[in-house]
Amino acid sequence: MATFGTLSTRLTESLKNLRGKGKLSPADVDGTLREIRRAMLDADVSLNVVKKFTSDVRERALSDEVNKALNPAQQVVQIVNEELVTILGGAQRRLEFAKKPPTIIMLAGLQGAGKTTLAGKLAKYLAKDKHTPLLVACDLQRPNAVQQLEVVGKNAGVAVYSPEPGNGVGDPVKVAKDSIKFANDKQYDVVIIDTAGRLGVDAELMKQAADIRKATSPDEVLFVIDAMIGQDAVATAQAFQEGVDFTGVVLTKLDGDARGGAALSVVSETQRPIMFASTGENLDDFEPFYPDRMASRILDLGDILTLIEQAQEAFDEKEAAQLQEKFATDSFTLEDFLEQMQQLKNMGSMKKMLGMLPGAGAMKEQLDNFDERELVRTEAIIQSMTKAERQNTKLLNGSRRLRIAKGSGMTVTDVNALVNRFEQAAKMMKTVAKGGMPQIPGMGPMGAMGHGGKKQQAKKKGSKSGNPAKRAQENAALAAGGVKPGNGGGFGLGNQGAAGGPSPEELEALQKMLGKG
Repeated sequence: MATFGTLSTRLTESLKNLRGKGKLSPADVDGTLREIRRAMLDADVSLNVVKKFTSDVRERALSDEVNKALNPAQQVVQIVNEELVTILGGAQRRLEFAKKPPTIIMLAGLQGAGKTTLAGKLAKYLAKDKHTPLLVACDLQRPNAVQQLEVVGKNAGVAVYSPEPGNGVGDPVKVAKDSIKFANDKQYDVVIIDTAGRLGVDAELMKQAADIRKATSPDEVLFVIDAMIGQDAVATAQAFQEGVDFTGVVLTKLDGDARGGAALSVVSETQRPIMFASTGENLDDFEPFYPDRMASRILDLGDILTLIEQAQEAFDEKEAAQLQEKFATDSFTLEDFLEQMQQLKNMGSMKKMLGMLPGAGAMKEQLDNFDERELVRTEAIIQSMTKAERQNTKLLNGSRRLRIAKGSGMTVTDVNALVNRFEQAAKMMKTVAKGGMPQIPGMGPMGAMGHGGKKQQAKKKGSKSGNPAKRAQENAALAAGGVKPGNGGGFGLGNQGAAGGPSPEELEALQKMLGKG
């Protein structure tokens, strides 16, 4: 989990120390907050933000709200989660479009922050939403910046306005102003202006950016910042805020950042929201920024909603309904499996998707060692089978498996492993299709989502703990319809409340995705 990797690991370790405590003393809270403070400072979160964050958490953690809680440790996790959401901006902020097109979006930031690639990502994202964006080349200083934007625009499938060759030639303010008239004439409804950057903040950079802003009156000015910039993040953001002002922040290179303190600092210090995050090199590695979801990722509680949204984009609803029928009637074949895998690849990196599951931090080593090419090898094995073999795995005797292994460049062991995995997956999906719900690692039992909730409820037994206090606590939790403290959550602290597992909204969305809504 690259995004906030070190911070996430340190925070989850700190909070684990509270596990199993029936009551929290001020010493317990202070010890945990000391670890959290160190973790945040090491991750380049600014001192002002760290002080306020730990002070707010301490005040709430020592309140009656926590002391009277059935599971105080879980309550503290929830408080940390809520305070993280606050310093990340609270609610998500969307782009504000002009009442009369075109909507003008200006990008500003230092050289090397990734503005030009980001312009293409934003344009492609808006084009998917039925907008007609126009990229404008106003970086006329950096060598080949205009040509780079033209290549990015071509790859994104969007138009580029570049009347000047750049490389020191042309007036960026005039280009920006003329692009608005061009967009009106050609009926582009969004104009994205890529401006010049510098290696550091200087007067010339600020004057040019301010002049472009004055000439175009943009609806949004997005400050693009490299998430790896570290302690300079706040000073750079404040300089741009004073010199140009901006309406929102875009974080780039989140995929390569092990610390990520910039994100936690910029919002608090500038009072401007993070609106988008760039999470990879591909033009599709771009997503709206949700403070609540990012806080959950940092605390290793997962990001089920983003995962579901990505799945809904990649999978066709009609096909999903047909698949559910196949699961229920035992007619799901390796051919269907191949088709699903190809759609899965359209969702992007498997590592990123697995990293969104609750408890993914505990699988860090496995995720780091995960080989994305495994899908390609699996495809090769299935494609080496005949149509009849894909539809009926019982036909796969020894000689056929040997032929398939040779045809795909794999071994018979690989073919056997794939067939076994397929048969297990088919069984699991049959359970899902018939109303049950298998356990998902890190999320605890989820039977209540299906139609088997009552049956599972009836099977619940009392606590077997030898500790009378713990036994009473666990029995009270079971009586209240909860789970035993210590099971299931991202920290092994239980699945109670918003911080311990998927929320009701997430469960509802997951049900809909599985065709149960």
